[in-house]
Amino acid sequence: MANRIFTLIVLIGLPLSVIGSIFHWPSVIMFGVYCITIIALAGFMGRATESLAIVAGPRIGGLLNATFGNAVELIISIFALKEGLVGVVLASLTGSVLGNLLLVAGLSFFVGGLKFKRQEFSIYDARHNSGLLMFAVIVAFVIPEVFSMEMTETQTLSLSIGISVILIILYLAALLFKLVTHRGVYQHKTDVVEEHEEPEWTKGKALIILLLSTVAVAYVSENLVHTFESVGESFGWSELFIGVIIVAIVGNAAEHASAIIMAYKNKMNIAVEIAVGSTLQIAMFVAPLLVIISLFFTQKMPLVFTLPELISMATAVLLTISITNDGDTNWFEGATLLAAYIIMGIGFYLL
Repeated sequence: MANRIFTLIVLIGLPLSVIGSIFHWPSVIMFGVYCITIIALAGFMGRATESLAIVAGPRIGGLLNATFGNAVELIISIFALKEGLVGVVLASLTGSVLGNLLLVAGLSFFVGGLKFKRQEFSIYDARHNSGLLMFAVIVAFVIPEVFSMEMTETQTLSLSIGISVILIILYLAALLFKLVTHRGVYQHKTDVVEEHEEPEWTKGKALIILLLSTVAVAYVSENLVHTFESVGESFGWSELFIGVIIVAIVGNAAEHASAIIMAYKNKMNIAVEIAVGSTLQIAMFVAPLLVIISLFFTQKMPLVFTLPELISMATAVLLTISITNDGDTNWFEGATLLAAYIIMGIGFYLL
């Protein structure tokens, strides 16, 4: 049913996106059309990556889901940087971290917990991810903020570039560790044995749909970015709120849905890999990559967040670590993460 709705939305939304941009329809209307179309396209990307994930296995599957889920946000962010909307990009990165750790993980734990009293996942992966989360957010994001207080803009940008390169190298090293050198070394004895599944699409069809969806998302995203200013003025939304809540939710719709579905099927290793893996990919790869990409635009983007953004991300990391470090979860822990997300959302709305 949901797949048919997404197909219908794409068939209607894409032509409307093209026609509306050509004839300059009102920004508020087009903002809604663009957002809904991107979410539907993200649904296609999610289905394609899920088909590929079934063939590739849970860890690579989680990585694929995270990568192509984040591809949407990366595309939106590049066009936002092109327009000089550095504040929106930094806010959307914050929103992705908060969204994945609190909203996606929270909904996954809550929905899965309603069906199963207790759900378990690899405690080794949880502890490994905890260390990376502490490094990626607490160390790599807080350090530039602290040191930049005593630096010029040029020095701050140089520091951001240096940290970005280190983050990307460590992220690639983390992939090497999990997928090559230590693949299968840390197997949790309570890992659920996955039943054999048939992919919805063949590998070739899934790749073609993934490619076409990505191209379509790029086109719609470029037009979406042009509506931010008008929409912000119309609804009284700040640049910070648009980035943290709106762009982050729209940009991460594919993995949001995938993680919740996996949790409902009691495939918690994949659900956690999507939620936490996506956060790590945002913090250690997408954010530093955007810093480097910004060097080719007029407006450069240092890796310096506002104080509310930093404190929110640090709090989300610490709360997630405390909840996931025991390797099991339930609906109440999911509700706790969701409550934290709502509190932060209210705060960003009122700023």
